[in-house]
Amino acid sequence: MANELIVSEGEDGLQIAILENKKLVELHYEKKNNLFSVGDIFLGKVKRILPGLHAVFIDIGYPKDAFLHYTDLGPQIRTQLKYIKAVMASKSNIVPLHKFAPLPDIDKHGKISDVLKVGSVVLVQIMKEAISSKGPRLSSQISIPGQYLILLPFSSEVSVSRKFKSLEEKRRIKQLVESIRPPGMGLIVRTAAEGVEFSRIQDELEILLLKWENIVSSLVGATAPMKVMSEVDRTSGILRDMLSIGFDAIYTDDINVYNDILDYLEKNQPEKKKILHYKKTKGNLFEIYGIEKQIKSAFGKIVNLSNGSYLVVEHTEALHVFDVNSGSQRMNEGSPEENALRINLEAASEIARQLRLRDMGGIIVIDFIDQKEYENRKKIYQFLKEEMSRDRAKHTILPMSRFGLVQITRQRVRPEVNIITEENCPSCGGTGKIRPAILLADEIENNIDYLLRKSKIKRLKLIVNPFVAAFFKRGIISRQLKWFFRYGKWIKIEANTAIPFTKVRYFDEKDDEIKLD
Repeated sequence: MANELIVSEGEDGLQIAILENKKLVELHYEKKNNLFSVGDIFLGKVKRILPGLHAVFIDIGYPKDAFLHYTDLGPQIRTQLKYIKAVMASKSNIVPLHKFAPLPDIDKHGKISDVLKVGSVVLVQIMKEAISSKGPRLSSQISIPGQYLILLPFSSEVSVSRKFKSLEEKRRIKQLVESIRPPGMGLIVRTAAEGVEFSRIQDELEILLLKWENIVSSLVGATAPMKVMSEVDRTSGILRDMLSIGFDAIYTDDINVYNDILDYLEKNQPEKKKILHYKKTKGNLFEIYGIEKQIKSAFGKIVNLSNGSYLVVEHTEALHVFDVNSGSQRMNEGSPEENALRINLEAASEIARQLRLRDMGGIIVIDFIDQKEYENRKKIYQFLKEEMSRDRAKHTILPMSRFGLVQITRQRVRPEVNIITEENCPSCGGTGKIRPAILLADEIENNIDYLLRKSKIKRLKLIVNPFVAAFFKRGIISRQLKWFFRYGKWIKIEANTAIPFTKVRYFDEKDDEIKLD
């Protein structure tokens, strides 16, 4: 499978797309000057305690106070509070964490008012960005991620990713990492570490420890609220998490991003530098690689599948719903059960892509076409699990019920990606909605190809809205000229303001109108 990363400069920041076999599967936006991203570490101050929710609201400088639940405090929160207080009060000679005597763990079923008070200063990390009217969600279990390891201050455990394929390799790497674990700190070994030279893991640990030392140093004499560490930018974060999967190519039209990625690759995987390419173009990379078209066709309420079947996507406050419909899919070949299975499997593949693409979180319900046979319901469930195995977000999938429903829970740490796929119609002054113009152009070209090649019409004339006519005639080598080179016939285009934006009239050599169903 060919994986490509496209990073393009937009008006409000960077646009980041991940393609699998030229198909868009993930879309990210990195806004300029985003001060509150997932992974950022802050020194915060408790503003309000909610005993009934076992939680507190913390001021980290965001317009809305951030939320910290008791379960996200971490067992060693008392040690952290005492250590942070000591560091903030010190002027020099900061006591290393491994020489700091830990306090007993907090009770799992205790009260948050026994641990935190209004005005308490606590070191926290953003788990989820602010979504809708809610502020960021926090954790005081600080983690500093690398490509192979995650450093956990105030912990003492070493754990290894469950996704390791070899049990023997998992045991071996755990023993080695335990031998280099810094006192007073824990480590998580990531999937990317499987099969990697141990010297690379050791080198990364040194970098992570240096980051922690910088965090501690920044706390000396600090006052809350204050940011003490920024997570790497979204592009580097994606690289860090996905380089183990492997990109075949990385393209960017931003020279600063190119230099940042090059620097990252030189430090972490120098052999990957050859896959990085800087594209200096007049147009946007998203348009050049056809990503804009994929965005417009994939983010609507209705998502078309091949052979006429389609998905209807509905969003509510409580959950997201996918409804699978056969549409104009031919159902006269094979049994109804076989036809339903074929459509459901195709829908499952697209739904797995849609969840990643829109970054949908919470509860998702899929209404598949009914399958009477248990084996077919099981096939769909297993196929959906396989398709979602490439999804980096934590998720749980329940088996299909007798009613054809599949329930999924999926973690979301950033606001859902929501793209408006309708445009204001210039023909009606913006009172109506139409399909995206980029898809309209494709439909016109498909009709032209059909008429000139299959119907063998000698001459063709189009009457269209002036906006559409200008689109096909613009440029020295216009689309109209390209049609002439392709078909050897000049296609006449007439502009008519009475023609709606989405309406096209086709006429043959006798000036008779051609009706297309």
